[in-house]
Amino acid sequence: MAKFSLPSTRAAHLSTAGVAALTLLGGCASVTDRELPSASSTSIQGSQSEDYVIGANDELSVNVWRNPELSADKIRVRPDGRLTIPLVRDMPAAGKTPTMLEEDIRLQLSQYIENPIVSVIVNEAQGTFETQVKIVGSNGQPIAIPFRGKMTVLDAMIAAGGLGEFAAGNRSKLIRQDRQTGKSQEYRLRLTDLLRKGDSSANVLLMPGDTIIIPESTF
Repeated sequence: MAKFSLPSTRAAHLSTAGVAALTLLGGCASVTDRELPSASSTSIQGSQSEDYVIGANDELSVNVWRNPELSADKIRVRPDGRLTIPLVRDMPAAGKTPTMLEEDIRLQLSQYIENPIVSVIVNEAQGTFETQVKIVGSNGQPIAIPFRGKMTVLDAMIAAGGLGEFAAGNRSKLIRQDRQTGKSQEYRLRLTDLLRKGDSSANVLLMPGDTIIIPESTF
């Protein structure tokens, strides 16, 4: 789980200018007060069935059936996005799904052994920067979470440790980039209702690259 720090203990409180800058992710944001449909009423098929995409610093295990000498356990994807295992040097891994990487390794090994059967397991996931879900604001320290299929706001907030003491959870925003236009859209989140009142209608599905912004209450 990747974390990054802000310069002071009050940096989690986003100023108006800071929020405006974040909403420009991927293009000009359309600021609205609209909400996404709840996770329970949203079809998972299609938009949320994406496989995990391997990122730099992920820890993988590569198994070649009946060829333990060609297998590799607990290897890190290098910062350049590549990995090396026996007979396979500098194989690009970041940006691929485990299934895609299995096929690429299989093709490489087929030069040396007949019909290799390869499996790739992600032991520790960091994910690519583009697919990580970012949470900033009054939840404590900013955090980036690897996106998983069917991930919801509740999943992300549990990973982030919930709301801060002074968070204005029901004024939170979700920033989502439109993959076709490159522009960003803004949606209202009701995190207080979800986390402190158990309102399941406030739980929504996330997409790769979503950003959750949690402001502080003003007294």
